[in-house]
Amino acid sequence: MSHLFFGYFAVMIVATSILVVALKNPVYSALSLLVMFFHVAGLFVTLHAEFLAAVQIIVYAGAILVLYLFVVMILNVKQDDRYHSQWRIAGFVCVPLLIEAMVLLSGGAGSRATGTRAAHAPSAEAIAPDNTLAIGQTLFSTYLFPFEVASLVLLVAMIGAIVLAKREIGEPDSASPMVHPKGAE
Repeated sequence: MSHLFFGYFAVMIVATSILVVALKNPVYSALSLLVMFFHVAGLFVTLHAEFLAAVQIIVYAGAILVLYLFVVMILNVKQDDRYHSQWRIAGFVCVPLLIEAMVLLSGGAGSRATGTRAAHAPSAEAIAPDNTLAIGQTLFSTYLFPFEVASLVLLVAMIGAIVLAKREIGEPDSASPMVHPKGAE
């Protein structure tokens, strides 16, 4: 059953990744990226890494993708027909990747015959049930100062981006003549 879930997530990740690159409309490209982020989080859940799945959704789907969409909407990027279609390039890149995925999914006949596959399977003790607690304790004890510095740097960058965006929006166009109110000269 886990192979079936892995196959579904892998196929969807590859398909949506191709759509991110191949679609001409940047908003559709960003939406394909969102679907890909959710499927990567699904892969993390199948690996019993629920914390990483939550971080994947919160950080990438929540923050990074919203940042991409804001940039696309601030720049007012429209569909551009000057560039060639990228489907041929995507197909050229995907054929070797699909062959590699098929070989990896088949598992190789030699590894099953010798029994080395069972030796590499993770045991129940290898998966720590409290990995979120360990990450939190390490982050807020050993790495507290770098964590706070990183948050301050991100806050300053966000405020700077807002100030720069407002300055460009609020500046009058230098090519247009100044319009004076009546009576003022």
